[in-house]
Amino acid sequence: MFSSVAPLARLNPFHAPHLQLQQDGVSLRRRPAEPAEAACTRRSLAAASAEEEYSCEYGSLKFYALCGFGGVLSCGLTHTAVVPLDLVKCRIQVDPQKYKSIFNGFSVTVREDGVRGLAKGWAPTFIGYSMQGLCKFGFYEIFKVLYGNMLGEENAYLWRTSLYLAASASAEFFADIALAPMEAAKVRIQTQPGYANTLRQAAPKMFAEEGIWAFYKGVAPLWMRQIPYTMMKFACFERTVEALYKYVVPKPRSECSKGEQLVVTFIAGYIAGVFCAIVSHPADSVVSVLNKEKGSSAGEVLKRLGFKGVWKGLFARIIMIGTLTALQWFIYDSVKVYFKLPRPPPPEMPESLKRKLGLIE
Repeated sequence: MFSSVAPLARLNPFHAPHLQLQQDGVSLRRRPAEPAEAACTRRSLAAASAEEEYSCEYGSLKFYALCGFGGVLSCGLTHTAVVPLDLVKCRIQVDPQKYKSIFNGFSVTVREDGVRGLAKGWAPTFIGYSMQGLCKFGFYEIFKVLYGNMLGEENAYLWRTSLYLAASASAEFFADIALAPMEAAKVRIQTQPGYANTLRQAAPKMFAEEGIWAFYKGVAPLWMRQIPYTMMKFACFERTVEALYKYVVPKPRSECSKGEQLVVTFIAGYIAGVFCAIVSHPADSVVSVLNKEKGSSAGEVLKRLGFKGVWKGLFARIIMIGTLTALQWFIYDSVKVYFKLPRPPPPEMPESLKRKLGLIE
């Protein structure tokens, strides 16, 4: 199915609109005439796709609600599954002298806390990232439709990368407000030995010490970490899917089975995840240290860590976020398939724009 990924290495998914138009125009002009039989088959497939029964309309309230539910499952389950790796990553960030590497971090943690110690912070992780997933995916679909309608069909196509970036940034702004309290509790549990072992112990203690500010003092660094992460996650994923179907997959998406489409989703998700981990890691280091310490500000932590310090634990995070992002997109797309939600194909140039450019009569 996937004969080569070499063309992707030469492809920049963030083309400027005029360059993208030039490429699309060249490909349209050079496209050979399609045999009548093949054209008939293609029309039949398109008709079959159009007649496929969906459980709701694209952009309806039910559609957004089920997308939000897909986000709950994709983020809540995956982040909880990698709690042991996340715990070691956080400890490397806040105490690199004691936890020198991934393997050393696991060894020290098991030696001091036992195997059960690797699961510390699972409850705030599950609750927090489920709430974040609800807002992240649900609001992304809402903002994508909203901003797309504001731009109009032609501009939405020309500026689709900017559309993905704006919609994902808007969604993540609200998602991080939902995540912040549980993220603060999780980091305290994982990085301060003896502070608390469960969410029920940590939350009241944090409130007694610093009030409600204890749960939201990390929201600004969270925005610094998560908004660039999510912008890359959605924009890179959308454009990678588009590139895979255009340059790698040997047949149109309409001719691919649901299983083949989900494989494309997983591959695109992993590629996006690697870039996500890199762009958001410095802010992640600041969040980990900030939530561990009392009375510190993000600026003070950043100055103390320095350039080298903010990149501690990057390898662990690339493994974690790459796998995490791929699984999240796979679960999210699977939920859409299961509930028979509309799944629009990769965007194509509108007919009106083709006529304006003289690509069709």
